[in-house]
Parts: sequence; C-alpha cells; structure tokens
Amino acid sequence: MSRKSADIQNPRSLVRPIGKYNENYQRPAGGRILVIGLGTAFALRSDLPLATTISIAVVAFVLAMLVSSSLQVANQWDRAVVLRMGKFSELKGPGLFFIIPVIDTIVYWIDTRVITMSFKAEKTLTKDTVPVDVDAVLFWQVEDPKKAALDVADYQTAIGWACQTALRDVIGKTMLADMLEGRDRISSQLHKIIDIRTEPWGITVISVEVKDVLIPSGLESAMSMQAQAERERQARVILGDSERQVAEKFGEASRTYVNNPVAFNLRAMNMSRSISQSSG
Repeated sequence: MSRKSADIQNPRSLVRPIGKYNENYQRPAGGRILVIGLGTAFALRSDLPLATTISIAVVAFVLAMLVSSSLQVANQWDRAVVLRMGKFSELKGPGLFFIIPVIDTIVYWIDTRVITMSFKAEKTLTKDTVPVDVDAVLFWQVEDPKKAALDVADYQTAIGWACQTALRDVIGKTMLADMLEGRDRISSQLHKIIDIRTEPWGITVISVEVKDVLIPSGLESAMSMQAQAERERQARVILGDSERQVAEKFGEASRTYVNNPVAFNLRAMNMSRSISQSSG
C-alpha cells in the first residue's frame, strides 16, 4: 500500500493459521506424554523381542500424535474455524474441544475481541481542492467468525482498504472549513460507510474517530493571518460603535443644556471646580 495514499497499521495478528502458535496458545501435551509413557513402560518391562518392542514404541508414538492433534484448547476470545473434508463443519471454542485427526482441519483462529486499527490518508484533496492529511482510528470486532473466515480471503486487508476508500471519499466531498470544525460529523459518516461495507464479512464497526487534520504550512500561515485580520476588523467595528454611542449621548446632553440655561451654568461650574481640583 502506498504511503502517499494511506497508512494502515495492524497492532497484532488477528488470524492464526493452523500450525502457528502465539504466546497465549499451546496444544495440550498431557495426552501425548501419557500415551508415550505407557507405551515405553510396557515395552521396557515386557520380555518381548526387540522388533516387537520397537513396534509398540512406534504405535505409542503415533497414538500420542493423534491424541495431541485431536485435543485443542481455545482461549476465551478465540474461535476455531473447523473444516471437515474441505467443507465448513463448525466453530469451536472457547475451552477444550476435540477434532477428528486428518479429517478435520482448523484453518483459522479468529480473535473476537474489540480491535483498534489506525489509518490515514495523505495529500488528499478536499472539495475546495486543498490537500490535507487526516489521521483516524477504527474500533471494530468480529461478530461472525464464519463469515470472516469463509466469505472474504483476508478480512484484515479488506477492512484496511474499506477504511482507506471511505476516508478518501469523505474528504473529497467535504470543504476544508467543515472538516476543521466538524470532526464528529466526519467520524459519523466514516462509521456508517465502513460499517455498511464490512457487515457482509461478519465485522461490526464500533466507532471511528478522526484524530487529526493537517493542512499545508503555507495555508496554515495564511489562515492565521486571515483570522488575525478578522479579529482586528471586529475590534475596529466595536471601537467605532462605542464612539458613535458616546457622540449620541453628547448630542442628547447638548440639547438638554440649550433648553435649560440653569443646568448649563451648573454644569459649567462643576467642570471648572473639577479642573481646579485636578490642577491643585
């Protein structure tokens, strides 16, 4: 996947093919050890010929392998997809379960816990042709392990592509201003689109969250200057409105003094007294 288009990070392997183990899973070895021990003890304590003793040991070893492959243990969050003669048989787990060696095959171990996946789109054009980088996080869960294993070849990769295309579609239909102000709305749109695309694969999308929206540094500086100019314009408008209100009050006061000479003389005397006090 191209770094210029999207970067999809899987935190861990969620699908375990048969024969591959992780730190939390081991096949039970008790039955195998028991069968081998009994066969070895019988062969050593009997007076049978060497060839017969070797045959018993080989049979014990084969039985031990069969017991080991028939006994399986699934963790609480794991589901084993079992095929019988190449056809889907059933889901197994959690806990101890049995399969028929050779006939039954476990093709996948599927994790049913809630999984987080981060993805992003780089240099993607918005509706007003502005290149942006968007980081988002997807929270999802395998609701139907059968569909996830059988209806899609690699559901992890499919989810990644669904996230990438959905994110690019939403960015291309959104203005930059709406994207910067309405992250919740974008997250809701992504949730709906990805959930519709992944539902046939047995996947449930729990939530999608847009972490960050990055714009080019040049555009960021221009937007900062524009915001500063807008704040200065608003300050000048407020100052002008205040001066207009003061002038209106002075006009009202002057009309009052014209019609009332006594009030005018008293006001003049009061101002003279104030000036003399401030001077003294």
